[in-house]
Amino acid sequence: MGFEPPQRLVRALGEMYGDTAAAEWLGRLPALTDDALSAHSVSLDRVCAPGGRSSLVLLVHRADGTPAVLKIAPPGAAPSLEGAALTHWKGWGAVELTAAPPTAVPEGALLLERLHHEVSLRSLPEAKALLEAAGTVRRLWVEPPAGHAFETVVERTARQVEPMREAAVRDPALEPLVSAALAAREELVQDSPEVFLLHGNFRQSKVLAGERAPWLAVGPEPLTGERAYDLARLVRDRVEDLIASPGGAVTARRRVKKLADSLEIDQARLRGWTLYRAVESGTRALTVGRTQDGELSLEFADWL
Repeated sequence: MGFEPPQRLVRALGEMYGDTAAAEWLGRLPALTDDALSAHSVSLDRVCAPGGRSSLVLLVHRADGTPAVLKIAPPGAAPSLEGAALTHWKGWGAVELTAAPPTAVPEGALLLERLHHEVSLRSLPEAKALLEAAGTVRRLWVEPPAGHAFETVVERTARQVEPMREAAVRDPALEPLVSAALAAREELVQDSPEVFLLHGNFRQSKVLAGERAPWLAVGPEPLTGERAYDLARLVRDRVEDLIASPGGAVTARRRVKKLADSLEIDQARLRGWTLYRAVESGTRALTVGRTQDGELSLEFADWL
């Protein structure tokens, strides 16, 4: 199958894995796609563009005519763990994984129910979007499956510490925020109050309109830990609108309180994880040259 992968995916893979590794996987992508289409016995409608930042998303039809989505991701995106989380949720609050794929399906190819990919919670007014997001993420917070292979919040964030410190060395102006974020993390991981299966990258654009349920989450980067960590990314949603608003700082702090209260989460812990995740995201964006994204996240963090 010959096609051009969406440029959004090409750029993102280069940022995440380096240009050489990204080019190697992208070079194998047509063959991987052909193998996955054949193994799942589905026919291609079209490539979904702009699509995701970590995988190729194909709109397909199954042999019986049912529309579906074929998602093909590189090993670094841990598609097997995404599949394990979706299997555990069984469609409750999240997109449903079809029946277990045949053994011939290449690793990294997931066949999913078709949602309305063009309609996410970001299409709703802010207050309504946050309300629907809270109701959706609440369904995902369940006990992890026995014998799971998901990493923990402690493990994932530990891998991020050194790159954050290096960013502060390169730009000393970042040091106060980085130090505050790392101090918050250190305090939070000392006494985690609970262990749930988490989405890992939950935000409004990761919740799409569906048929069997109004809204369903997609694209998990699953891990286990406390709910405040999972909710922290949602707090920063539509950050560009907050920054442009004269009352953005007040709105951001009010959002922390509102989400914490509505989901019965400790407000101080949510604030701490929101600070940490905003600084981590901001420094990572600056490192790969996404200057505007990085500056927005760091300005938001400074408000907290």
